[in-house]
Amino acid sequence: MFTESNLEINDQTMSNSTSSDSINFSQLTHAIEKAQEKLLSLQHPDGYWVFELEADCTIPSEYIMMMHYLDDINLELQEKLAVYIRSRQANDGSYPLFTGGPGEISCSVKSYYALKMAGDSIDAPHMVKLREWILSQGGAAKANVFARIALAIFEQLPWRGVPYIPVEIMLFPKWFPFHLDKVSYWSRTVMVPLFILCTLKAKAKNPHKISVLELFVTHPDEEQHYFPERTFLNKCFLALDKLGRITSPLIPESMHQRAIQKALDWFTERLNGEDGLGGIFPAMVNAYESMLLLGMPHDHPNVVTARKSIDKLLVIKEDHAYCQPCLSPVWDTGLASLALLEADKQGTVDSLTRAYDWLKSVQLSDEPGDWRVSKPDLAGGGWAFQFANPHYPDVDDTAVIGFSMAESGQDNLDESIHRATRWIVGMQSKNGGFGAFDVDNTYYYLNEIPFADHGALLDPPTVDVSARCAMLMARVAKDHDEYRPALQRTIEYIRSEQEADGSWYGRWGTNYIYGTWSTLLGLEQTDLPKTDPMYTKAVAWLKSVQREDGGWGEDNLSYHDDKAYRGRYEFSTAFQTAWAILGLIAAGEVNSPEVKAGIEFLLNQQQADGVWDDPCYTAPGFPKVFYLKYHGYDKFFPLWALARYRNELAKQ
Repeated sequence: MFTESNLEINDQTMSNSTSSDSINFSQLTHAIEKAQEKLLSLQHPDGYWVFELEADCTIPSEYIMMMHYLDDINLELQEKLAVYIRSRQANDGSYPLFTGGPGEISCSVKSYYALKMAGDSIDAPHMVKLREWILSQGGAAKANVFARIALAIFEQLPWRGVPYIPVEIMLFPKWFPFHLDKVSYWSRTVMVPLFILCTLKAKAKNPHKISVLELFVTHPDEEQHYFPERTFLNKCFLALDKLGRITSPLIPESMHQRAIQKALDWFTERLNGEDGLGGIFPAMVNAYESMLLLGMPHDHPNVVTARKSIDKLLVIKEDHAYCQPCLSPVWDTGLASLALLEADKQGTVDSLTRAYDWLKSVQLSDEPGDWRVSKPDLAGGGWAFQFANPHYPDVDDTAVIGFSMAESGQDNLDESIHRATRWIVGMQSKNGGFGAFDVDNTYYYLNEIPFADHGALLDPPTVDVSARCAMLMARVAKDHDEYRPALQRTIEYIRSEQEADGSWYGRWGTNYIYGTWSTLLGLEQTDLPKTDPMYTKAVAWLKSVQREDGGWGEDNLSYHDDKAYRGRYEFSTAFQTAWAILGLIAAGEVNSPEVKAGIEFLLNQQQADGVWDDPCYTAPGFPKVFYLKYHGYDKFFPLWALARYRNELAKQ
């Protein structure tokens, strides 16, 4: 896949290629060099790369709400956050979850509340438009569970309007239908401190007594819940919800206090220093507010550290600020290293060595982790997504980094590679696939509980993660047969998940282009012939969705059950074009006119500073609910694609 050195190719080599007659070799070389130079300049002295990770306006709005919950308001920061929130408003007045997306009620409600807290007049034109849009959707009571809990904490909604989530859940036995071990890592870390906030009916200080009653169609005291009653399971869970509220006064105080202590102990163990509970903003804020609610002083070491973990997520610029949902140094470093390996394996060896040294320093081993509940005898060896998150190593990151290390051929990496690969094999689910953090996290009935209206409670196996695990296992299995049985099960899972049109669904990147690229790169490392129907159907699909400008693009609306958006967007993006090119080359299509057109698109779109500028969001945190913009994707993926194209032509 990668070259041992910066390949010697010249104009004659290029002209011999059936696909390169119009590709300017000098332009291609210059583009690769510029992109490589820029990426190298962004490496931290310690060896890692970390780029901004942007979400929608929910998180900066929640930061403002947190300040008002605590009566700890930084006016300068609040105004900068408000500037950012105002700038993201759509033309119809609403707030979308991603650039160009439709308005979303929960994000819009929180944005309105945050702007009003920041001093915006409800008569200002942008607030009038936003309010009218919210009311047209049924009002604030139509928001999701997390928004409704926030409204209840600020006394804008009665507590009966949120699901009954008592802290006594912490005492449920493992065989019980609902147990923490049955939900995803992100759900656990968010929920446990939230149990405390909801059980004790946390009340915001709200020093300026900011209210948003004008966002309700009817008076909040008359509002009822809007939890779904679509299925028999919905109705059963709603009945249990009602029963729990009725019987709540009967719970002995000793049991109540024991449950609170167990919840506190659970998330205290996982506070994760200044990298925060679960490494994600909602969990960090819930833990911080829960500790204060339980009477812990502001100067308690855990409270101080929790607040630092939250503030580390802030991106503060001269005229605006926003809050990231988490940090992505391990993921960014793994992908940047793959791009540099392709661009110039020998010329970037010093940079890559520093990257691998840093990665080795954060590889996990025998630390406690929630994944050990299902795999207690499995030795550690994974990597987390963030700077530190030892309870939650990430299968996807581990596969990417292990593969990059194996491809580098550098000395002193074998131990890390095999620890990672053995851990990956041990994390395989029964169906042959891989989830992101847990094994067989497939308790689908839990999606019917009232709390799960966001649809992101579980972490089942997905094709994109599984394909990267296959990529690592196949690469290492070339010299070690012990990984082949697990690899074969993964290939069978991948085959079973291919869509009828030839694409694969992308859980962690937008969307079918991402899923198809991920899968083709994984399959390329296996012994499957390029004539296999998985290859040929995927190639046909990628070619069918190429845009007239030679690029590729896909809208996040492809997650919203509309096949018209599958692999399609109103314009091409550099990172998705790179994915498609890499996928086609992996399938043996380097000489195709489609690949050539894609390369020309990237060359024409490169900026003077060597990188690209894609304004759109690149991935779902949770499909239909939460989306992300990885600011590094348009810096390393196009470089990777251009270099791969050059190197494959040089082999001909």
